[in-house]
Amino acid sequence: MLIEEIMKTDVYTLQPNQTVQDVVDLFEEKRIRHAPVVDNGKVVGVVTERDLKDALPSRFSVSPKINAYEKLVSEIMAKNPITAHPLDFVEESALIFYEQKIGCLPVVSHDKLVGFLTETDLLYKYIELTGAHQPGSHIEIRVPNRSGILYEVSKVFYNQHVNVLSVLVYPDKKNSSNKILVFRVQTMNPLAIINDLKKEGFDVLWPNTPQMNE
Repeated sequence: MLIEEIMKTDVYTLQPNQTVQDVVDLFEEKRIRHAPVVDNGKVVGVVTERDLKDALPSRFSVSPKINAYEKLVSEIMAKNPITAHPLDFVEESALIFYEQKIGCLPVVSHDKLVGFLTETDLLYKYIELTGAHQPGSHIEIRVPNRSGILYEVSKVFYNQHVNVLSVLVYPDKKNSSNKILVFRVQTMNPLAIINDLKKEGFDVLWPNTPQMNE
């Protein structure tokens, strides 16, 4: 999946010569926590809620508060931020979020801001991809790490006429010769599926209640 498929294109921006008060007003009015700083269409920085908190005095401070609100955006923004391209892969961008410990990515094409991506956008897309927002059941299976195993497991769901909403594959931390398949299926009662999976010799990790072992 490409960034252009999930990025926001209606982006609220700031300019370097605006003030901290402008940032406060924008964040409160639009209910946002990040904003790119743009100068003549080019991204020159990013302001986050954390930057704003660091720029404002504590409520217990005795120093004049008006000076803090008159600071320019250019004084508090993170300069030369990491950016992404619309044709970058979402998975690679997620890794950047994780490794760089950032909360947003301006999306730039031909040196112009064309979109904005936040960690919330990534989280919501993950929820969509896994089908967690739809009614269904969660099934985890430990299988041998060999070619064709996903097809073999999928036949059980096919025979039960159950729709698979998503499939995730994880390494088995205890045994590298296995892997963990995590299915989200469109049924609220997976008992028949689980029984068939066990009959086929698959190791069902979840759900694995006493009733399902009878």
